[in-house]
Amino acid sequence: MARIPVATYRLQLHSEFGFEDAAKIADYLEQLGISHVYCSPYLQAAPGSQHGYDVVDHHRVNGELGGSEAHDRFCMRLGECHLGQVLDIVPNHMAICGRLNRYWWDVQENGPSSRYAAYFDIDWQTREEKLRNKLLVPILGDHYGRAIEKGEIKLKRQGADFTVKYLENELPASPRSLVPVLAEAAHETGSDYLAFLADSLRGLPGATLTDKESIRDRHRDKHVISDLLSKLFEQTPFIAEAVDHAIARLNKRPERLDAVLEDQNYRLAYWQTSSQELPYRRFFDVNTLVGLRMESPQVFSDTHALILRWLKEGVLDGIRIDHPDGLRDPKRYFERLRAEAPDVWIVGEKILEPGEELRKDWPINGTTGYDFLNEVGGLFIDSANEEAINKVYTDFTGETVDYEALAREKKHLVLRDLLGSDVNRLTTLLSDICENHRERRDYTRLDARRAIRELVACFPVYRTYVVPDNGEPTAEDCSYVDEAIGAAKANRPEIDPDLMDFIRDILLLRVRGEQESEFVMRFQQFTSPVMAKGVEDTTFYCYNRMVALNEVGGDPGRFGVSPEEFHKFNQKAQAEHPATMLASSTHDTKRSEDVRARLSLLSEIPGEWGRTLTSWSGRTERYKTDGAPDRNTEYLIYQTMIGAWPIERERLLPYLEKAMREAKSKTSWLAPNEEFESAVKGFVNAVYDDAAFIKCLEGFVQKLTTPGWINSLSAVLLKLTAPGVPDFYQGTELWNLSLVDPDNRRKVDYEERRKLLKELLSLSAKQVWERLDEGLPKLWTIYHALRARWEKPECFGDKGEYSPIVATGAKQPHVVSYARGGEIVVAVPRLPMSAGDWEDTALRIGEGRWNNVLGQQELTGGIIRVKDLFESFPVALLIKQ
Repeated sequence: MARIPVATYRLQLHSEFGFEDAAKIADYLEQLGISHVYCSPYLQAAPGSQHGYDVVDHHRVNGELGGSEAHDRFCMRLGECHLGQVLDIVPNHMAICGRLNRYWWDVQENGPSSRYAAYFDIDWQTREEKLRNKLLVPILGDHYGRAIEKGEIKLKRQGADFTVKYLENELPASPRSLVPVLAEAAHETGSDYLAFLADSLRGLPGATLTDKESIRDRHRDKHVISDLLSKLFEQTPFIAEAVDHAIARLNKRPERLDAVLEDQNYRLAYWQTSSQELPYRRFFDVNTLVGLRMESPQVFSDTHALILRWLKEGVLDGIRIDHPDGLRDPKRYFERLRAEAPDVWIVGEKILEPGEELRKDWPINGTTGYDFLNEVGGLFIDSANEEAINKVYTDFTGETVDYEALAREKKHLVLRDLLGSDVNRLTTLLSDICENHRERRDYTRLDARRAIRELVACFPVYRTYVVPDNGEPTAEDCSYVDEAIGAAKANRPEIDPDLMDFIRDILLLRVRGEQESEFVMRFQQFTSPVMAKGVEDTTFYCYNRMVALNEVGGDPGRFGVSPEEFHKFNQKAQAEHPATMLASSTHDTKRSEDVRARLSLLSEIPGEWGRTLTSWSGRTERYKTDGAPDRNTEYLIYQTMIGAWPIERERLLPYLEKAMREAKSKTSWLAPNEEFESAVKGFVNAVYDDAAFIKCLEGFVQKLTTPGWINSLSAVLLKLTAPGVPDFYQGTELWNLSLVDPDNRRKVDYEERRKLLKELLSLSAKQVWERLDEGLPKLWTIYHALRARWEKPECFGDKGEYSPIVATGAKQPHVVSYARGGEIVVAVPRLPMSAGDWEDTALRIGEGRWNNVLGQQELTGGIIRVKDLFESFPVALLIKQ
């Protein structure tokens, strides 16, 4: 029997909120109506990790969270409170973190001969001779030669353990590179035994072994020699001292140190080289997160052993798969998981672009809910005012409202500045393929690079899923490739269209071969990082027309979702993935659900919004420094203050620093513009110190507050009753005006939530609404809707029919309503600022007696006036008696 949650509650675990803290709130979550605690990754991560996505050891529980014993107590407590558990897991990559990642440490020490070399997605045979059979380690703050001359790089010894140190960074020294040091010490001391050990190291096979038996023998011999050295140093301290003296002399002579460093299985380099020469696949552009070859059965088995044990023992009922699009073959990965855990709830962080569908042949229960988040969010955008909002934005900022053009531009930006290594890798593959086809061998590397960049920049979805060994591509994949090729040709007519057609034929398996297959798989792994970095992490911080729409998987150029479109989305979900996750706020959202709900109201009042902007900017112009902030940043500042008010400047300023650097327009993480950032900081501080401005701001926000809360209640009730499993991000059961991380990881006051939940049980709907500012109406809605899910599971599961109810009357477009399983009716308002009086608007529901559990009304089926339905509470949940 499938272990499908009723509702999940996401907890972000870190050193200041570990297993013991999570265990303390288990009873509260049970009382709220949650069925499963949904935890951020908690395998051993890098020290100080605030998120857990930087795993260094798949076989241990994170010690900073309390370790395995605290984990056992946490799991036991969940069981006592009748709560299940879902865990977020990270199959795509691991963190590079010194000795803590023993796999990577071994690869750095032994190169391609490492037992774990095949675990990681490394190109050992690059076009660059200097990097063949070597890893690039771009950690230096200056050029390599300068770092040596400054004495920043040193060889160190502790016992028989030799390392290369650069500032706080530590790397293993390859065994063969130690021969000169040991031989010098042997000559100085006259130790024939040390000379013998040095010769033994010299005799070890090189680091380019490939067969498993030779690698195993080399590993064994190396450890035998290391053990013998350790005993020698312990028994004869004068020999150890001689080795240390030899190392000290070496560190003072750059040419000798350089020779030892050149004999390593890695190449130390200036940090900026990573953008063009890195030979391994990363998570996006993060050099310290290295891609795993999860397509290998051995890698899958090794990295999933503990997770699979927990699933089989019932410790976990479900898993969330982080970034499956980074994997070489996501479908095959999901098939392996499902074979090992046939009854487990599995959701994948598959980011679907508008109109894209989750692949039907993936054996998972659904996505992590960003598709739902954007559909429900679009309901509260007044699409009739798109042109008016466009005018406000362009008049104020001078920026384009052509979202697709901007997204393409920013993709090119990250392709050039952040992901050049990956482009170069694909370019080499394509060049080699062209060389083997005489009619295309004259295409240069420049031709190949330009074509790849343009094609990737035009790709309409995160990726395709063509597998050369599995036959023909699907119609979906063909459509996306054809669309991208067509757009690339139109954008860059100077690129030979024959080359574009040739790439299309490779991607759609019309031209086959070993290199062609490799190109297909690597190209598909590459388009998703470009989409993520170019769109999510750049365009979304530049395209500020209506920032409530700038969410993962969303299309800010799509101005609103109609009730009809929303119903179609839900009907499809019920038919195909009735147990998908439904999200509204996550650890990755740019703004919390309540911030977006308030900001959406601006789409209803473009005239007032435009006049307010003009007034505010006229007043604050004097706070600018040399024109900074620019108008687009200023537009973002005002929207952010409106959406998150009352936000303290101590929260707003770090957010703006991140937003400006992610936008990469005036400043960036790679090249911070201190002058511009300082001007923006001064502007914000001056605005906060301007009491008259703050009074105007608060007056404007006051008009939006209650309608914004109504939008929030509508969205949360839809999430609670639509097809799927509702998820609640920590703390969002009350009003939560958070921005992007780390702002959304602030401490949650669970004692306050306990107190309010206890009070809630004795209050009437009217009393709850009177305490609007405390967030009680949201808690009330969640509590009662979750009770309904527990009491009427047949209405919400895979058999729970979803039936749209269309209102009648003058305000029909302002109501969203549907029935679930014939015994549940949901009704919520939309576009509340322009709804006005409900007049004759009504709904027809099934005959019989109904209880509106939110408004505390007893109703008789038939025609129900919306005015009456929302009389005591602004959203309605009816349960048939």
